[in-house]
Amino acid sequence: MNYNRRNSAILVMFCLMVGAMAQAQSVFGKWRTVDDQTGVAKGIVEVYEKNGLLQAKILQTLEKGRENALCIKCKGDLKDKPVKGMHIMRNFKPNSKGEFRGEGLLDPESGSTYRGKVWLDPEDKNKLKVRGYLAFFYRTQTWHRITDE
Repeated sequence: MNYNRRNSAILVMFCLMVGAMAQAQSVFGKWRTVDDQTGVAKGIVEVYEKNGLLQAKILQTLEKGRENALCIKCKGDLKDKPVKGMHIMRNFKPNSKGEFRGEGLLDPESGSTYRGKVWLDPEDKNKLKVRGYLAFFYRTQTWHRITDE
């Protein structure tokens, strides 16, 4: 009986560790966005899965004085809407390289939408690479996982 209990306890601990490791290596979760040109933390974004596709929305803006910012440069339905709560990635599809790609990467500051690619930094799984493409040109930001909540 003791032998079975010990094995069960070991199995439970193993499953918990594997689950924690899988969560830590996922693109899904909350991320602190950082401007690639200034190094300034801009906001908190939640990256989540819906119907097998990656989605992302802004949970909070971190810049002082911009907590209630509006998307002034956005077009259509997003024009003058609050940046907080705005969906900035829609329907990114996973590929075999561990990346997610899509056509709907919104930059609320410029109001522009780009093709995009998202992947975990291979050297640090707590960093998310977010790249937006305009023709042959691109910019890449590194976002930082929020782990203390």
